[in-house]
Amino acid sequence: MLAHDFPFDTVQMPLNCLDATFRSFEVNVLPVAEQRGIGVLGMKSMGGSGEIITHGAATPEQALRYAMSLAVSSTISGVDSMQVLDQNLEVARDFHPMPPEEMEALRKQCSRFASDGRYELFKVTKKYDGNVGRRQHGFPLAEELPA
Repeated sequence: MLAHDFPFDTVQMPLNCLDATFRSFEVNVLPVAEQRGIGVLGMKSMGGSGEIITHGAATPEQALRYAMSLAVSSTISGVDSMQVLDQNLEVARDFHPMPPEEMEALRKQCSRFASDGRYELFKVTKKYDGNVGRRQHGFPLAEELPA
C-alpha cells in the first residue's frame, strides 16, 4: 500500500521478535513508515495468539520490550485475563528500551522459531483474515474453516 504514495497518517503492522527473520515488517515496512513520518501502531508483539510465548521463543517481558523498543507510536497487545493485563502493565510501568545488542541477541535466540513463519500464522495462513475480505476473494468464511 505504501507504494501508492497515499498520505497515510498511521499504519498498523505486526512487529515482534520473530518478525525480523521472515517476511519482515520491521525490515521492509517500518523504515518506509518512519521515513515518511507515518505513525506506527505495532501489534502481535507475542504472535497472533501468543505463539511466541506458548512455544518458549521469548518471555512476555522480552516480547513486549522488544516490540516497544522499535520505532512505534504505540504497541497494541491483546489481553485475555487480568493476569495478562497486570503482566503487560508491569512491563509498561518499568519500560526501558532494549539496546540494539539485546534486540539482536533476542532475534538470535528466536531464530529457530522464526525461520518459516510457523509461529506467525498471519503471514502464512488465512487464519486471521476477516469475513469481509474472505467474501471479496471467494474464500470460505472463518467459521467454515477446520479448527
